[in-house]
Amino acid sequence: MKQLKPLEKVYQKEQGLSFIRLIADSLQDIYRSRFLSRQLAERDIKAQYRQSILGIFWAFVTPLATAFVWIFLRSSGTVELTDTGIPYPLFAFTGTLLWSIIIESVNSPITSTNSSKSILSKINFPKEALIVSGVYKVLFNSLFKFLLLLVFVFYFGVGFHPSLLLFPLGILVMVFVGNTIGLLITPIGMLYTDVAKAIKFGFQFLMYITPVVYAVSEKDGLMKTVMEWNPFTPLILTARSLAVGTSPEYLAYFWVVLACCVPLFLLGLVFYRISIPIFVERLSA
Repeated sequence: MKQLKPLEKVYQKEQGLSFIRLIADSLQDIYRSRFLSRQLAERDIKAQYRQSILGIFWAFVTPLATAFVWIFLRSSGTVELTDTGIPYPLFAFTGTLLWSIIIESVNSPITSTNSSKSILSKINFPKEALIVSGVYKVLFNSLFKFLLLLVFVFYFGVGFHPSLLLFPLGILVMVFVGNTIGLLITPIGMLYTDVAKAIKFGFQFLMYITPVVYAVSEKDGLMKTVMEWNPFTPLILTARSLAVGTSPEYLAYFWVVLACCVPLFLLGLVFYRISIPIFVERLSA
């Protein structure tokens, strides 16, 4: 009778993960999962507004309320603000709407991933689809904010001008920058819920060092320096300038911020791809 040999297991040194390969795989999965991304976005949007009486109005009620508060404070003389060069209500409305797009873009990757916890450990699919579905949802809400902003532009007498056609480009850049930041912090945000709370608190503070409801100070000082170096400043000012037809003051800085976010976005994709299996493993434990 032939004697069976014991099973042997050979251990080999694992090959290191290639950064370029991880990026290529992530981009490929984004393309492959484009239909799934759209389906997930449609599901979440319908679920969000199915039982809502006011519907899409909730997408911009908070920025509008913030703008109304500052309009009241300025008109009542409670606060004195630097001249904005355009009607202040238009300045405040555009600023708060644009700021809400940035905040929503930053929160998008964490929100989309956490809302899909129930399927992450049960279904095998390209996880990058969650990121793209979040972008779709942000763009959907941004469309209504864009239409509302157009109403303000014409109501306050600015009217149509050629740069208005480039305004959607400013929105797309803000969404891209916001998603880049969100991607970089998502791996930690998936493990600790405190991150989402910290983002909310942090952006409440950041709004006051960004020209959202008041212009950059004309007087030299710490506040002016902080606002000029703030990377969100060129995003808000350039998009607002495109909307109201004024000359962008920080256009060069705008392109610098965008250029810096491209490698950071790719780095965020790598972090996301590596961290998702860890997150799924913790869910299954």
